[in-house]
Amino acid sequence: MAEREGLRRSALGRTARLAAIPVGFAGRTTMGVGKRLVGRPAAAVLTEVQLRTADQIFKVLGELKGGAMKLGQAMSIFESALPEEIAGPYRDVLVKLQDAAPPMTQRMLHGMLAEQLGPDWRDSFVSFDELPVASASLGQVHRAVWSDGRDVAVKVQYPGAAEALRSDLRQLGRLAKMFAVIAPGLDLKALLAEIEERAVEELDYRLEAASQALFAEEYAGDPAFVVPRVVHHTERVLVTEWMESESSLAAVIRDGSHEQRDHFGRLYAEFLVSAPARLGLLHADPHPGNFRVLADGRLGVVDYGAVARLPDGLPRPMGELLRRAVDDDWDAVVTGLREEGFLLQRTEFSAEAMRDYLGPFLDAARAEEFTFDRAWLRGQAVRVATPTSDNVTTALKINLPPDYMLIHRVWIGGIGVLCQLEATVPFQGLLATYLPGFDSDPRPVRA
Repeated sequence: MAEREGLRRSALGRTARLAAIPVGFAGRTTMGVGKRLVGRPAAAVLTEVQLRTADQIFKVLGELKGGAMKLGQAMSIFESALPEEIAGPYRDVLVKLQDAAPPMTQRMLHGMLAEQLGPDWRDSFVSFDELPVASASLGQVHRAVWSDGRDVAVKVQYPGAAEALRSDLRQLGRLAKMFAVIAPGLDLKALLAEIEERAVEELDYRLEAASQALFAEEYAGDPAFVVPRVVHHTERVLVTEWMESESSLAAVIRDGSHEQRDHFGRLYAEFLVSAPARLGLLHADPHPGNFRVLADGRLGVVDYGAVARLPDGLPRPMGELLRRAVDDDWDAVVTGLREEGFLLQRTEFSAEAMRDYLGPFLDAARAEEFTFDRAWLRGQAVRVATPTSDNVTTALKINLPPDYMLIHRVWIGGIGVLCQLEATVPFQGLLATYLPGFDSDPRPVRA
C-alpha cells in the first residue's frame, strides 16, 4: 500500500512539474511584453524568453524520465539545427540529456530486481554495484559480476515506466506552442507519436534481448565495432556482458579532439548505414549516449530496444533516387518519388522545384568527403522553414510513406549527431558500399 501511494504521489508530482512549464512560459511572455513597452528591443526580449523557456523545459525533462526524458533525448539530437543564439546557452543541458538521468531509489531498485529475478536475486550475482553507472529514459544500468564470474551490465527498468510514458506523452502533447518557441520547425505531435510507437517495444526487454543477440553475433570479432552479448533477460531486466568504455559520443561532442570527431564520426555513420545491409536490422535510437568510445579506437554500441527490421536492407529505391539526384536527373527523381508514394499521383511537381528544395540536402552524397557542421544544418533548417511561395508549396506536396518514416527519423537524427561532432566523413563511399542502388545504374522509371 505504501509503495502504491508512493507511485501515486510520484505521478502527481510528474504532472505538476510538466504543468508548471506553461505557467512559467505565460509569466515570461507577459514579462516580455512589459519590457517591450518600456523600450527593450523585440529581438532581445524574444531571445530572453526563449532561453528561460528552454532552461525550464530541459531541466524538467531531464528530471522526469519516461516520455519526458525520451522527448528530451530526441530533441537533443536536433540541437545542431537550432539558431546559435538559442542553442548555445543551453547546449550543455541538451548534451547531458543524451547521457544521463537521475537514478531510482535503492528501495525501488531492489523491488524491481526481486520482482523480475525472484526474492533471491542476489544469488544470481557474485557482486552487484547498487550505484548505477548510467541512467536514461526508461531504465538504468548497474555493473555486476554474474554467477559464472563474468563482468556484466544489468539494465533495470524503472517501476511504472509504462504508466509514466503514457502520462508524459499526454501532458507534453499540450505544450506544442511552447516548444515552437525554442524549435520553430519542430512537429512535436508527430515526434511524440513516433516516440510512443517505439517506446512500447522498448518496454519489453525480451524483444531488446533478441535484437541485441543478432547484432552481437553479426559483429563478433569486428575490428571496428563491439556489441555486448546477452547473458540473461526477463521482461524488465536485461543482463549483458560488460563493455569497458572511456566515454560516449556525447563526451566527444563536448570536448573531443578533431581526430576523435572524425574517427568516431566515421564509425558512427558506418554502423547506422551498414547494419541493414549486414543483418537486415537498423539500430533506430541514434542518440550519442548509445555509442561508446573504447580505448582501442573501436565504437561500442548499446541499447537495442528500438530496432527496425529491414530483411532486404535499406530500400533499393532510396539508393536509386539518391543516385539520380546526385547525377542531377531531377525529372527521374520526380517520377521515382511519385512511384514510391512520396508524391501523390495527381500532384503537379516540376523538376526545378524539386531540385531547389531537396538539392542542398545532398551535399554529403556528392563529395568523397564531407564535413558535417552546425552551420550547414542550420542553413538547411532555416532555408526550408522560412516561408516562401515556392518552399511552402513544395513542402505541402511531399508525403512520407509509412515504410520510410522510421528510416527518415534515424537518418535525420544521425545527421544531426554528425553535425554536433563536426566530423569529416567519407559519406559517399558509405552509401556506395551499403545503400542498394546507389552505386549502380538505376532501374528505368515509368514515363
